[in-house]
Amino acid sequence: MICACSPSGKKSVIAKNAQACYAVGMSQPPTSVQDDFSSAGDLRTQPDFSTLFSFWGALSSAEVRLLEQGARLERYEPGTLIHRSDGGCKGVMAVLSGSLRVFCLSEEGREVTLYRVEAGDVCILSASCLMDSIVFDVIIEAQGETRVCLLPSAVLHRVEEENAQVELFIYKNATEKFSQVLWTLQELLFMKLDQRLARALLDEMRRQGSRELAITHEMLASLIGSAREVVTKTLRYLAEEGMVALSRGKVTITDEEKLQGLL
Repeated sequence: MICACSPSGKKSVIAKNAQACYAVGMSQPPTSVQDDFSSAGDLRTQPDFSTLFSFWGALSSAEVRLLEQGARLERYEPGTLIHRSDGGCKGVMAVLSGSLRVFCLSEEGREVTLYRVEAGDVCILSASCLMDSIVFDVIIEAQGETRVCLLPSAVLHRVEEENAQVELFIYKNATEKFSQVLWTLQELLFMKLDQRLARALLDEMRRQGSRELAITHEMLASLIGSAREVVTKTLRYLAEEGMVALSRGKVTITDEEKLQGLL
């Protein structure tokens, strides 16, 4: 499975199986659209760096110029694979719109979603080369039309060496994400499948802002780390119990309180 942590910057032996994501039928990611903020022309397209990156106020004017000149706007189509363990070190990405899904993939092709990075949050694991003591082997995918502000690793590393606040930001964010990973593992180990599915449906309801969820059985399976056939069977049970209604490409929550009662 592509999902590991290893000390002192040494890649896990599991990382050599990173190509498994393509062996099981995942296509090569489409090329992203990239823009240089400094030449975008429309100032409204430039993000508020101080809001996206909490270390911004601790930068010198020279460091600010360096990062602003190196920053890029990247746009990804739904399903684009942005990062994988053998694909280099992109940099730190602040999500402007859309979301990113960080997941593991077993050699058999089963996905386990570790967490999501929503608009306004920062994805650190795409810059794992900046963390000497921890390496995460994961895959990062765009969900929906996604726009990110990318601070490339090469540029950020130059600033990190001179400014401890940048390094502190990176490790603090990585620690927070690692806590989410541990919570996901706890769910996999100690929660029954119907409970995990109920939690995923409720999370999706809050995320999409609607009881009518645009989500497939396969997508739900990837979220909870199960097989599509098992998810379909469990959804039918939930439908028989009056908690959800099923239709093509959609799951409608009909009894939120009853679904919540499974947790």
